[in-house]
Amino acid sequence: MIEWQWRSFHELTNVELYEVLAQRQQVFVLEQQCFYNDFDGLDIGAHHLLGWRTDDGRRELAAYLRVLAPGAKYDEMSIGRVLTTQAARGTGAGRALLARGIECAERLHPGHRIKIGAQQYLEKFYQSFGFQTISEPYDEDGIMHIDMLR
Repeated sequence: MIEWQWRSFHELTNVELYEVLAQRQQVFVLEQQCFYNDFDGLDIGAHHLLGWRTDDGRRELAAYLRVLAPGAKYDEMSIGRVLTTQAARGTGAGRALLARGIECAERLHPGHRIKIGAQQYLEKFYQSFGFQTISEPYDEDGIMHIDMLR
């Protein structure tokens, strides 16, 4: 079972923020061997969805994403830095994360569309949530991406 937390940047504890940044580095930099600047200046204004699992009495981050307000990155609001940890993959945590993230984003910014820059191999996953591809594939930091809109 996953315990969900929806937080502004300033509501995150130091421990929560440390775990988020550690898992973003683990997934996006180390696992995907993609060297990019994760500190893009957008976290402070973002809202963050954290999914925690308790395993053998230890609380671990299982899933995470951030929501950016319209105008922060795109004209539309945006969901990004979507991840599930290695231990949580194959459990449905990713689907639960995105469903809850869309719900939270739409509640936070009603009436706005959601634009994402998705890794191309996840196109069908995002399409299953109503996203439509709006760009040709492009290389971002050595990984093929597409822009999608919901």
